[in-house]
Amino acid sequence: MRISERGQITIPKKMRERFGLNHNVEVELTPTEGGLLIHKRTAAHHPVERVYAILDIGKDTDDYIEEIRGR
Repeated sequence: MRISERGQITIPKKMRERFGLNHNVEVELTPTEGGLLIHKRTAAHHPVERVYAILDIGKDTDDYIEEIRGR
């Protein structure tokens, strides 16, 4: 697979069919340590995904919970 001058790639038809990447389906690119992850964008996200890593407390989760409970 090559990237075009305009930064476009062509996903092979068999892969598009297998993963339901039809015409006008929006996708997201997520950087990972190994490269890029392509996944379909969905209107609804799991509630945990919305808040994951919101608190940058620099502590272990269990320690943080104990602290806010006053123990």
